[in-house]
Amino acid sequence: MTQARERRPAVLWTPEHRATTAGLLLVVTLIAFENLGVATAMPTMVADLDGTALYSWPFTAFLVASVAATVLSGRLCDLRGPVPSLLVGPAVFLAGLLVAGAAPTMEVLLAGRFLQGLGTGTLLVATSVLIALVFTDRERPVIYAANAAAWVLPAVLGPPVAGLVTVHFGWRWVFLGLAPLVPVGVALLIPALRRITRAGQPDGEGGGRRASVWAAVSAALGIAALTWAAQHPSSLAAGYGLAELVLLAAALRTLLPRGTSRARSGLPALVASRALLAGSFAGMEAFLPLTMTGVHGYGPALAGMPLTTAAVSWSAASVVQGRKPDWRRESLVRAGFCFLAVGLALFTAVSQAWCPGWVAFVGAAAGGAGMGIALPSISVLLLRLSPVAERGFNTSALQLGDWVASALAIGLGGVLLGALASAAAPGPSVAVLGALLAASALLGVVMTGRRAA
Repeated sequence: MTQARERRPAVLWTPEHRATTAGLLLVVTLIAFENLGVATAMPTMVADLDGTALYSWPFTAFLVASVAATVLSGRLCDLRGPVPSLLVGPAVFLAGLLVAGAAPTMEVLLAGRFLQGLGTGTLLVATSVLIALVFTDRERPVIYAANAAAWVLPAVLGPPVAGLVTVHFGWRWVFLGLAPLVPVGVALLIPALRRITRAGQPDGEGGGRRASVWAAVSAALGIAALTWAAQHPSSLAAGYGLAELVLLAAALRTLLPRGTSRARSGLPALVASRALLAGSFAGMEAFLPLTMTGVHGYGPALAGMPLTTAAVSWSAASVVQGRKPDWRRESLVRAGFCFLAVGLALFTAVSQAWCPGWVAFVGAAAGGAGMGIALPSISVLLLRLSPVAERGFNTSALQLGDWVASALAIGLGGVLLGALASAAAPGPSVAVLGALLAASALLGVVMTGRRAA
């Protein structure tokens, strides 16, 4: 036992894993910095390019491309392994950074953001398939913990650094400053890609599930339309949002494992669990700063601090699960739902003026801890249950469920805000949203308890 405990921290940095680990973490960090930095610099970007009327479109373009690329990258990984996606994804992402950084007009900026979305979606699936090929089942909790930690520094430093870069050097360097690091990440991954033998990859034959192009496009457009409708509530938005929801539901029947809507045991239950976790947390994440500002009078900087607390807690909990590879993963998923339910209950309480504002920090920490122990465990279980020829499909399904549930939760929050309250006084709507999200987390507790029995 002592020997195993001593070897565990070195898993990521052994000679055979060192370059792969560094490359993976650099790629994850770049994606995180780009994701968080762009949100900070966006007001300056659109004002400089005279695109205020299209403020939401850079996010929407990125989302549409990411969803489609995630599905298609999963298909490519199942047919050819992760190597093509790991070479093409960074190249497209780099092209997006350069195009956006040099954009003379809003339309060119949108093209750059679309390319960044394509690269990000391609990489999200391919890196997971690479982990499955390079790391053993016992080692995977450790690399997933490291991936979570790679998001913390961007979460803490990304917004202020992007703000400083925008002020002192210009918003274009939010994109261009990351560009030189992309080839470095690819170079670090090259040795691992060379070591992936033909025997360790799917051969493109057999009965693996394949996602169709039309389903990928339908899912991308459906999620984008739902997001747009939530951001621009109106009777017209409700109409096309409902139509796209039907289209999205039809696409998901082919993009998710059969039985996901019923949380059938095995892979469907894992994808459903990930969706419940992601949607519940995303709803809190989206409306917690507004609650701190509108209900408790916090300034813009302090209002976002609970989310920083959640990021740190997420990483710390992920590190703990990574140090305990023998812990039962099904139990960790259920524990994650329990922590998240507590966090959402406190989020609901904070929506009311009688509750002290500091409770939000406790709730955010509990929610982050739940995500930190549950999501890596779901990823480990998914790879454990996935046939080699379906790892790409199942990984893309996991990510797709995450995005759909998050879009629905945030959209629901927007509808409630418009119907029950306002941005200046969001308490009533946030209370209803928090109660519904907490109920979803409790559903996850019951569902995972039943599946683990």
